Amino acid sequence: MISAQAWGATVEERRARLPCDELLPGARCRWDRAVTVDAPAAVIYRWLCQLKLAPYSYDLLDNFGRRSPRELVAGTERLKAGERFMSIFSLASHAPDQHLTLRSRRLAVTYAVRTDPAVSRLIVRVRFDSPGGRIGAATLGRALALGDLLMMRKQLLTLRALAELDASARPLAHSRRA
Repeated sequence: MISAQAWGATVEERRARLPCDELLPGARCRWDRAVTVDAPAAVIYRWLCQLKLAPYSYDLLDNFGRRSPRELVAGTERLKAGERFMSIFSLASHAPDQHLTLRSRRLAVTYAVRTDPAVSRLIVRVRFDSPGGRIGAATLGRALALGDLLMMRKQLLTLRALAELDASARPLAHSRRA
């Protein structure tokens, strides 16, 4: 069964603290998503920097019909706090090869890359400060969790495919996923 709150994320990943937790500590809604990526952290992070240009989800819906770039664009890895991402977010913080944390009025999102000798994981946590207190969080939060799951799943699978393609084209690419 697919959970709208925790698609693909392990128990350990859901328990881990991420930078977005500090931005909206009182947010009632929290969603975790994760995928395994057969690419080094540096390659995955470089593709995350591309989120400045496009959302990498359903381009017809969330990119005004324009195709998200399928090749890395020079300079997108140079990041500045406050910079726009996916048109609705600003960059709150980042650590090269580790995380990007984005913020909008009621949302905070961390895209984290975790690597051990066996596997790379791309983990995303969304924190949403739902209006309307507990009832708002229960009703609006559930609806938004489902919508976010559909869009975020597509985004993560697209970023994974692009990072793996890029990693396989490198002479020292590592094969870490069984």
